[in-house]
Formats: sequence, C-alpha cells, structure tokens
Amino acid sequence: MSGGSTLAAMDDMPLVAILRGLVPEEAVAVGEALYDAGFRCLEVPLNSPRPLESIALLRQALDSRALVGAGTVLTADQVAQVADAGGQIVVSPNADAAVIRASKQRGLLSLPGVCTPTEAFQALAAGADGLKLFPAEIVGIAGMKAMLAVLPQDVRLYAVGGINVSNMATWTSAGATGFGIGSSLFKAGQDLAATRENAAAFARAARWST
Repeated sequence: MSGGSTLAAMDDMPLVAILRGLVPEEAVAVGEALYDAGFRCLEVPLNSPRPLESIALLRQALDSRALVGAGTVLTADQVAQVADAGGQIVVSPNADAAVIRASKQRGLLSLPGVCTPTEAFQALAAGADGLKLFPAEIVGIAGMKAMLAVLPQDVRLYAVGGINVSNMATWTSAGATGFGIGSSLFKAGQDLAATRENAAAFARAARWST
C-alpha cells in the first residue's frame, strides 16, 4: 500500500485505529498487535508525542500490510510533514479544502471530518477519498441516514465519536461504511495486553456487523 492506495484496503476490516497519545517507543508493538487483530488502518493524531516519528516507525514495520497516517491534520504544512514521514492517509476533524488538496497533491488518502451535507459535498468536491462523520454521536443515526440519502452512493462514510462494540451493528445497518475507534481501543500509557484485548473485541464486533 503506497501512494496509490485506496480506502478499499479497509473493506474487509473497516476500522481506523486512532492512537492518540502513542509514543514512538511503543509504536511498533502496538501496530503489530492491531494488525494481528485485523486492523488495516492506523492513525496517529498529530497532538500525540513525537507523532511523525511514530508514523515513520509504523510505516517501516508494517510496510505494505496496512495504511498508516496521521489524524488531527489541520494545515497544508502538516500534510507535507506527514508525507515526508511516510504517511499514507490524512485524517482531519474538519473539512478544509486546502488540506484535502495538499493531501491529494502528495499522493495521500484524504479523510476529512464532516458534520453536515454542505461540508460533505465541499469535501468531496475538493477531492476527499472518503468522509469522517464527526462527531457521530451528535449527528446521530437519523442525521447520518439523511446525509447518505443525498450523497453519492459510492461514498465511504466512517463514523467517529461514541462508537463502541455494542452499537457498531446499528450504525452499519444504517449505512456507515466503517468506524474510527479512539479511547475505547487505545489510551496513552495503556499496557499492550489491554490493547490486544480491546482490538480483538472491536474486530469481532466489526465482523458480526457486516
């Protein structure tokens, strides 16, 4: 999976691991644990300690086995830094056309955050590869259904915020393509055994919900 990757790489396990607080010293072990559980996309938010170092280490370790990139990407300059670190995907909490265009210019996948149909269409027009519905718990199932009714049928929409193993099936049935999983999967300082346990639970839930 290189610059030519697509989000279809996640179709069998449509989960994005949001590793906020990850430190480089644990990056490879955490990445391998998540890969073993079935995760195929790992996101290191840029407000984590030394995130670019973690991204580079994960990319080197996982190579072509999984998508590795950054979250909380807010500027075109940050996109360049992620690309230089070897990142493959840029995830943002918002839909900034400049960030989306910069991502595509560097050959990276773009997954911006949207909360309204207007934001969703603007993000797609700027070149987004998929959409991050955020915060999903605020938009709700009804809001997501209303958005999907007017969006192109082939759009990949990943719900982020308030997702857990018990409600994933409901969101999938309502049309969500997949999910971004944060603190319920990984927290700063969490031991590796807990990460493995959480990852396995989410992977089982994802398989049940498809």
